[in-house]
Amino acid sequence: MCGQSKSKKSNKSRRKQKSRSEESGLIGLSGQERVKLKMQEKAKKKTAEKYSVEQLLEKTEECMDNFDFEMAQLFCQRALDLEPTNLNTLDMLGNICAELGNEEKAKQVFLRAVALSPEEGHSKYMYLGQVHSGMEAVQYFGKGIEAMLNALEKQTTPAAAAAAISLDDPGVTNKDISVAFCSIAEIFFTDLCMDDGAAEKCKEAIDKALQYDPENPEALQLMASYLFSIEKTQEGKEFLMRSVAAWLPSMQKKTDQTPREKQGDGAQDGDSLENVFPPYESRITTTKLLIEAEEYELATEILESLLEEDDEVVQVWYLLGWVCYLQVEKPEETEAFKDSARTYLTKAKKLYVKVKCDDSPMLEHMEQLLAELGPGEDLLDLEEDLPLENIDDDFVESSDDEAMEQ
Repeated sequence: MCGQSKSKKSNKSRRKQKSRSEESGLIGLSGQERVKLKMQEKAKKKTAEKYSVEQLLEKTEECMDNFDFEMAQLFCQRALDLEPTNLNTLDMLGNICAELGNEEKAKQVFLRAVALSPEEGHSKYMYLGQVHSGMEAVQYFGKGIEAMLNALEKQTTPAAAAAAISLDDPGVTNKDISVAFCSIAEIFFTDLCMDDGAAEKCKEAIDKALQYDPENPEALQLMASYLFSIEKTQEGKEFLMRSVAAWLPSMQKKTDQTPREKQGDGAQDGDSLENVFPPYESRITTTKLLIEAEEYELATEILESLLEEDDEVVQVWYLLGWVCYLQVEKPEETEAFKDSARTYLTKAKKLYVKVKCDDSPMLEHMEQLLAELGPGEDLLDLEEDLPLENIDDDFVESSDDEAMEQ
């Protein structure tokens, strides 16, 4: 009897200690916060009993495939609660947060992944490089390149290939490494352009990018920009034309396909065409370089295709006006180019007001060009019918008209 009594007392003592330790974690929290925390703990236990980490990650991927990133975040967070040091889950959660625009949360998740595994996995470093600037960004991209080079070396030996291609580092390619070097070159072109040796470091990064992927359009375009900046215009133009040739023919093929041809194509072909296209902003840069190289027709073709994708980007309308203005001296086409330039620049100016753009040098240049072109008859009618305060109606009506035509 005495022994049983002693045992009961010790059990009570342990329960009291456990209760006190649990309550200590709630000190300083409001009643509502305590309830919420306890409910979360219960939910974690219930999830652990019902689903494995693998099942939760499968649900996460399913939601991501359906672009339901909010639900994907819930499943992924539950998986991370069960295994807080799972690198694949951290990587997935970081990417989901980035998709949702939660930059700070994504940053914290990737920094945690870096602390847990600094030598493996490159995607966390690529994201951290994007959200930082200056030398800090260069260092993150550099670490990412190191991780990719190590992974690529492992992939070259058949015996180690299966181990190298893990969920955290799914098959590194030369293109991935090339793109990372392009990111470093961009920083020396912009944020660090005034630093000592910036030009040499920029050129070195571009050379490395082209070494790993000689046909990477982004790397070729960066080399063109670099050569234009040091006044080697002809050499720059050659690299620029190689860059454009790498993706523009596929875009023309995609646009020219009939519905029957599209239906006959495999999904892989469609996906590969999409992957060839540089990002929207990169193609805007392409047109600027083409204008500098006096390749006006090619610049116009790309700008018009950009309008088809998104007709509410002020810079695209402005560049179309600018490229038309530069051709007003062409014999027999002077008035046509003048009219086109007025139309594009007027639309750009109206859209500038609508979207509350804050690029004052661009606005000043538009106003200067319009003043030099002078008012045309069609433009006077347009100004009277569509004052600036009705700009929203103007663009809405335009979109409605296009929808009716389709």
